[in-house]
Amino acid sequence: MSQAPTPEPTPFIAPVWSDAQREADFNKWLSPLAPAYGLRLDTLRSASADASFRRYFRVDGEQASLIIMDAPPDKEDCRPFAKVAQLMQAAHIHAPEVLAWDEASGFMLLTDLGAQTMMQVINPDDAAANQGLYLQAVDALITWQLASTPGVLPPYNEALLRRELELFPDWYIARHRGVAVEGDVRRILDDAFKVIIERNLAWPSVYVHRDFMPRNLMVAAPGARLGVLDFQDAVYGPITYDIASLMRDAFLSWDEDFCLDITIRYWDKARKAGLPVGDDFGEFYRGVEWMGLQRHLKVAGIFARLTLRDGKPQYLADTPRFIHYIRATCERYRELKPLLRLIERIEGIEVANGYSFGKV
Repeated sequence: MSQAPTPEPTPFIAPVWSDAQREADFNKWLSPLAPAYGLRLDTLRSASADASFRRYFRVDGEQASLIIMDAPPDKEDCRPFAKVAQLMQAAHIHAPEVLAWDEASGFMLLTDLGAQTMMQVINPDDAAANQGLYLQAVDALITWQLASTPGVLPPYNEALLRRELELFPDWYIARHRGVAVEGDVRRILDDAFKVIIERNLAWPSVYVHRDFMPRNLMVAAPGARLGVLDFQDAVYGPITYDIASLMRDAFLSWDEDFCLDITIRYWDKARKAGLPVGDDFGEFYRGVEWMGLQRHLKVAGIFARLTLRDGKPQYLADTPRFIHYIRATCERYRELKPLLRLIERIEGIEVANGYSFGKV
């Protein structure tokens, strides 16, 4: 793998506050921390924002920069983030360490994993050139799964899987496409959701990151371990989930040959490590397909919601990728043919003979 380029410094964009009281609370919290961590408060700048109400700042310290999370407590609960961060530290995952936390106000000081994501260093035109990066991600995933303990994280159970699936009819079909979810439409969805849930819950449970993909993996330096971010929604659920999330990305598509290659390598490493992936790769890969289908239906609904409710239209631009993933999986399984035809009808897709997995 070629050496990753040195990340560009974070552009200096001073934080903008719409709430003067929150800005005052932030400054009151941060100022006493400056001497303890050698913070240069004049270097405080925006680092990033995500699909939630959280946003992040970067500030320089004496030896390294640090990250500050701004998560309004009336909109975001930081407790799952703090809990999972601690679990990851204990598992020797390269994840942010919580240095200081004002739980009541939703401000958190974190170690900085760098400004460069795996997504930014991937070569989208040459899948094979990225094998090393993906195998690093596989190693991090297996380390995380090996740390699994029942009863620590919320269960990824039938109720949660179904609640996520309902985002697709509620937001994508009804509100985005304007199709009433009733009669045959509701019946087809109910039948499909029932079998999707059954197939996925048949797999053993481990810790599930729930958004394990290149945009949430950080490349600090060539040869260094990948950092892991955005883990606050972690649950205890099907072992097929995170590898499906990694290889059937929300923002990047690979041909099936590359997906198979990395998934086989994951399965082989996981099996040798004693993880419950079974002894039949074909069966495991089918499990990954069914899990990926659940995720893609959910995310299509979430992206529609981000656009229609939260005013973030950039997410909906990626929905053709999800429709492609969904159709490719539905085409393979007889039980999913009614769902396939429904989606094609909603999307106004003319059906050609044959179907391929590849890029969109």
